[in-house]
Amino acid sequence: MKKNLFFTIALFLISFLVNSQEVPVKLIQPPTLKKGDTIAIVAPAGILKNKVEVIEKATALLESWGLQVVLGENMFNNGKHFSGTDKERAADFQKALDIPNIKAIWAARGGYGSVRILETLDFSQFQTNPKWIIGYSDITAFHNHIHNLGVETIHAMMATSLQNEDTEIIETIATFKKALFGEELTYEIPASLYNRMGVLSTPINALKGQLVGGNLAILASMLGSESQINTDQKILFIEEIGEYKYSIDRMLQSLKRAGYFKNVNAVIVGDISNIKQNTTKWGSTIEELILESIPEKIPVLFGFPAGHETTNNALIMGRNVLLEFDTTTITISFD
Repeated sequence: MKKNLFFTIALFLISFLVNSQEVPVKLIQPPTLKKGDTIAIVAPAGILKNKVEVIEKATALLESWGLQVVLGENMFNNGKHFSGTDKERAADFQKALDIPNIKAIWAARGGYGSVRILETLDFSQFQTNPKWIIGYSDITAFHNHIHNLGVETIHAMMATSLQNEDTEIIETIATFKKALFGEELTYEIPASLYNRMGVLSTPINALKGQLVGGNLAILASMLGSESQINTDQKILFIEEIGEYKYSIDRMLQSLKRAGYFKNVNAVIVGDISNIKQNTTKWGSTIEELILESIPEKIPVLFGFPAGHETTNNALIMGRNVLLEFDTTTITISFD
């Protein structure tokens, strides 16, 4: 009882500090998984039409790592666009949040729908017994909301990512496993010609910050809500798929006006995939568009392989990271 009370008070204080202080505080890290632990696969968003086989494949993958798997009772329901009604999807997620022996919640897929259940969920048991929430794209809604509760999350592949050929997603699976089991995560990628170093206080092109962000459209949709994040002295990651350039610009301008780029330490740009073509040409590259939206003093680094492509490297949201970069290489290391 005393332990639970301590956890609750600690998380309340962290949540308050996350949203009120200029200097980010260290977030609560849920326990890393070990063999024998239980992970729940739930579907908080898009419908899982004809996806039974890929969910079985995801279950087999987790079991091969020594984990036990439970599935959301309603995950294969038809809620028109969604995997069940809002009430059904929320019930599955709530159950996974509340059951103590479930150590992680893995989203079956994204699409759209997480925001529709977010405010109906009770995170009180989760705050007493933090666990990993895993996914990307639409799951950014959870990453942002839970960041403000003072708990780390994992931006990584989802169960339906396994519909790709295994050989195409070797790195995606490997980094997901590393994040889940608490192994060291360090990435080294070639520097993009579009990278902008910004104005750094250190001469060695290195900086630290808490990693936040996710899907650009979801970040923009969170503005003005209790799930909006504070990016001051943090490192913002963004990715997107299937948008027009003018739409991407509109979302970036919204973030800019909301202060997302005012005191951010750096911006990491992941995959900006399948850009739609408009009849009226935009007239610049997507990289140029992004650079125009972010103040020149802010370092902007392109080409991190995370998002809607086959290589979707795992990121620990809320964890402090070290960025080291020059004209040839970017290195990202998690504390």
